[in-house]
Amino acid sequence: MKRLICFFALISTISIFGQDSIAVKSQVAKAIDELREFISIPNDALNADDIDDNVLWLKRKFSERGFNTAVLETENLPLFFAALPMEDSKPTMLIYMHFDGQSVDPSKWNQPNPYQTVLKAREGDDFKTISFEELNDDINYDWRLFGRSTSDDKGPIVMFLNTIDLLKKDGKEIPFNIKVILDGEEEKSSKPLPKAVKQYRDLLQADFLVIADGPVHPSENPTVVYGCRGITTLTLTTYGPIKPQHSGHYGNYAPNPGFQLAQLLATMKDAEGRVTIPGYYDGISFDESITEVLKSVPDSDKAIAEKLQFKSAEKVGGFYQEALQYPSLNIRGIGSGWVGPKRRTIVPESATAELDLRLVPESNGHRLKKLVKAHITKQGYHVLNHIPSKEERMSFDKIVTVEEGSVTDAFRTNLDNPYGKFLIETLQSAFEKDVVQIRIMGGTVPISPFINELQIPAFIVPMVNPDNNQHSPNENLKIGQLAYGIKALYAILSSKMGE
Repeated sequence: MKRLICFFALISTISIFGQDSIAVKSQVAKAIDELREFISIPNDALNADDIDDNVLWLKRKFSERGFNTAVLETENLPLFFAALPMEDSKPTMLIYMHFDGQSVDPSKWNQPNPYQTVLKAREGDDFKTISFEELNDDINYDWRLFGRSTSDDKGPIVMFLNTIDLLKKDGKEIPFNIKVILDGEEEKSSKPLPKAVKQYRDLLQADFLVIADGPVHPSENPTVVYGCRGITTLTLTTYGPIKPQHSGHYGNYAPNPGFQLAQLLATMKDAEGRVTIPGYYDGISFDESITEVLKSVPDSDKAIAEKLQFKSAEKVGGFYQEALQYPSLNIRGIGSGWVGPKRRTIVPESATAELDLRLVPESNGHRLKKLVKAHITKQGYHVLNHIPSKEERMSFDKIVTVEEGSVTDAFRTNLDNPYGKFLIETLQSAFEKDVVQIRIMGGTVPISPFINELQIPAFIVPMVNPDNNQHSPNENLKIGQLAYGIKALYAILSSKMGE
């Protein structure tokens, strides 16, 4: 490469790698090639053959780096495990990542095949495609790699593998025992994980857990997250006539399930967005020291509102980070009859709302679901867990079917945990920037089985750019973030606790 506009040029020295600039640059280029190879293997979480193909790739790549590997069978798709040779004198770091991805609809992507990585550069508000041959002459760290799972979560796996390469080139000793567990079902809630962690408890035992998943804070500063919210779901369905009826003939007469559902949902929150169901926020409290940490996150409520284009935020908490400390109740989808060009003049036969409930450690998902169902009953509804029979329809004025989803627990590690302090100090030293400390993030990573079973602290150390479009068409990874992840992992894996 003749010239490289490099992320590391922002840092006064690259001595952390113990390499000259050419070696560092070549490692980043190698990581790009390896990521393209990895992305080319489809990884739809709904396709078991995809997952098997990815496991074969992982086994080869980790074995090349000296890891002992194993495929851990579960009730559904397998987990992939890798570990470097163990030494009793070293603390053990368990690293969690996942290699499955969301399904793709190629028609929504601005490239022919989401599994064939495309290189692009920003052009105004859009991106233009660049030939990979241009990497031979110049790599701009603002250029991006577009493809499914470039950021979520194959990118961090490739960052880790290339970090191991650099550590070996430098002759660095890793002061930790390293275990890696890679999930093949994260994008469909990792349902086998709790039993699998219990089954393979001895193999997975560690002193602390690092989750390399998700985007850094929008400030793009190094970020450490101490927890994430859990999730559970409810599906509510109300009923009108047994079949859709002509609204001229039966409007004003046949009960309209859309209005019933709308009125029911409206009882669950006040006009400022607070859940009105008694007991929903029970147990939530934090002192001034925690509030200080929440306010230290460089968010701007005004900027968030402008970006999302709304005037006023809901009043659950006084600012964004404070709002995340509470469980949420969200309508994620609602439908009845037909809309748009297919709209019809009918009284619908049913209406359905899909709810998700984000959880915090103080809120038990099963308890919150019970509170919601009890509230529905108080509104005069007969609650069922099945489609009503004719007899049930004729016996009750208002019926709702409630389908419950599984519960993924929240987790949160104490802010004063020594392993957390080690991560903060290491990243701050490596990047010479304040590290953003997030007490609990809004999204959900299915990590609670590790915390509950292994009884170890856990931390999310995100690696990818905030605007990566994960789960959406045109998912992407900034090349600069690929370099960032290698640097962050190098610092963590080459630093000793207490030094």
